[in-house]
Amino acid sequence: MAIINLENMEFWSYHGCFEEERRIGTKYVISVSLAVDIQQAMASDNLHDTINYQEVYSIIKEEMNKPSNLIEHVAGRIQHRLKERFPQSTQQTISLSKFNPPLGGQIEKVTIVL
Repeated sequence: MAIINLENMEFWSYHGCFEEERRIGTKYVISVSLAVDIQQAMASDNLHDTINYQEVYSIIKEEMNKPSNLIEHVAGRIQHRLKERFPQSTQQTISLSKFNPPLGGQIEKVTIVL
């Protein structure tokens, strides 16, 4: 078993409950960990025997381009799509951070981890 990490992917997206957030947007950073058996890929050197990182990134990018009120909802959609596309992944961790959330003070980011 191995863990494949795609770390600190940056997106400018338009999620939030306030109209201004949906109009102006803000920076988001996502990291994803996928547990997968890579024994076959180690022997074969064949992309089809592991998880294609480009496909993972494409799924995340598609979901980040769909505005939502809550980052919890965005992270849940990403998790659902990754589980559906990569059933060989036995465990997933998704960390989604929203930078400079409008909470009335200086806050670097808010993060949800699934």
